[in-house]
Amino acid sequence: MENLWITNVRLEKGFKTDGDRITGTETEIMHLKIEDGKIKSICAELPDAAFAQYDAGGALLLPSMREMHIHIDKTYYSGPWKACTPLTKGIFTRLEEEKELLPKLLPRAQERAENMIELLIRNGHTHIRTHCNVDPVIGLKNLEATVRALENYKDAITYDIVAFPQHGLLRSDSVGLVREAMKNGATLVGGVDPATVDRHIERSLAAVFDIAAEHDKGIDLHLHDPDTLGAFTFSRLADYTKQAGMQGRVTISHAMALGDLEGEALKSMLLELQNQQIDVTTTVPINRPTIPVGEIDRAGIGVSLGHDSITDHWSPFGTGNTIQKLGLLAERFKYIDEFSLSRLLKYATGGVTPLDENGQRVWPNAGDTASMLLVDASCTAEAIARKSTIKAVFFKGNEIKNKLLQMQ
Repeated sequence: MENLWITNVRLEKGFKTDGDRITGTETEIMHLKIEDGKIKSICAELPDAAFAQYDAGGALLLPSMREMHIHIDKTYYSGPWKACTPLTKGIFTRLEEEKELLPKLLPRAQERAENMIELLIRNGHTHIRTHCNVDPVIGLKNLEATVRALENYKDAITYDIVAFPQHGLLRSDSVGLVREAMKNGATLVGGVDPATVDRHIERSLAAVFDIAAEHDKGIDLHLHDPDTLGAFTFSRLADYTKQAGMQGRVTISHAMALGDLEGEALKSMLLELQNQQIDVTTTVPINRPTIPVGEIDRAGIGVSLGHDSITDHWSPFGTGNTIQKLGLLAERFKYIDEFSLSRLLKYATGGVTPLDENGQRVWPNAGDTASMLLVDASCTAEAIARKSTIKAVFFKGNEIKNKLLQMQ
C-alpha cells in the first residue's frame, strides 16, 4: 500500500444556519496523511515529509460507495446493443429466455463482468454485492466466472456474492446447487419470491435459512410481490429471522410491497423488520410506487442502493452511477434543501456521511480506512443535486479510478 499525503482536500466542517434554518455547508481545505491504507492524520498545515503527494486541487472528499445489488454475471454491458423483448408472462418470460441465453453469454461472462466492475469502480464504488445465477441451466459456471472476475480486482474492491436461484429455489430444484455454491465462493444465500415463483412460502424460506445456518452465512432475498402478499412474506421472513437468531444478517432486495402499504399497515410492517434488524436494498424504481426510503430510514431500518442491472435481458437501462441515482431519489421524494440532500449520501456508503445530523464532522477521522473519492463539488448536497463528476477514487489509500483509465 502506498504511503502519501493527499493535499488540498475539501472537507465538510459544519452547516451554515440562519436562525434554525440550515442554509449551506461550511468546508475547509486540509491535508490527509495516508499510511498502510488508513488515514494517519488530518492537518491544516502540510509538514515536511518524504511521502509522495497527491494534490486534490480543492475537490470535495467523500466516503467511497457500496453497490449493494447488481448482477455482473449476466449482462450485455460492453457487448452489442440489444433491447429487451416484451413481457408476455411476467417474470416467467425472462426465466424462459434464460434457458437459451445463459449458455450463450457464458463464454464472455468473465470479460463482461470485469468490464462492469471497472465501470462501478470509476463511478466511486469500492464494495460490490453481486447476485449470481445458480440454477440447473448454468449450474455453477456463472459463479466460477464471477469469482474469477472479482478476485482479479481484489486490490481495488471488497465484495459479496449472493448465490441466487433466479429460476426459483424450489421451482428449479436448486437447493443442492445453492449448497454447492456456498462451498465454492458464494458469501450469501439468495432466493426469489417464495410465493409467486416457488409457490410455497414456508418451504422456500425454511430451505434458505437451513442453507444459511449450515454455512454460517447471511441472506439476501429478492422480494417483488406487491401489497398484502409481499407484506405477509416479509412477516414470515421476520419470524424465520427471529427463530434462527439471524438478526442483522438478512436483507430484502427490492421490497416492493413497502411502496404499496400505507398508514398503520406500513408502520406495523416496518416495526417487524426493525425488530429483527432486517435491512432493505432498493433500485429506486420509477415504473411503480417507490418504497418510502425516508420513512424506512426513520424507522431504524438500514437502506442501501443498487443498480440491479446495467443493460441485460431484464432491462436496457442502468448507468452504474450511484451519484445520479441519489439525485433521482432526491427528485422522487422532493428533497431540495441543503440538509435533506446531504443526508441521502448514507444510502450509498453504508451509513457514512461527513457530517452528522447536528452538523458535527464524523468523517473522516484518523484511523479510518482510506477508501474514499474526490468529487468536483463544494459540498455533499451539491454533488447529489448536480450529479457531480468523480475525479478520483481511493481504495485503502491507493488511487484506482485514474489507474484504470490509464490502462485502457
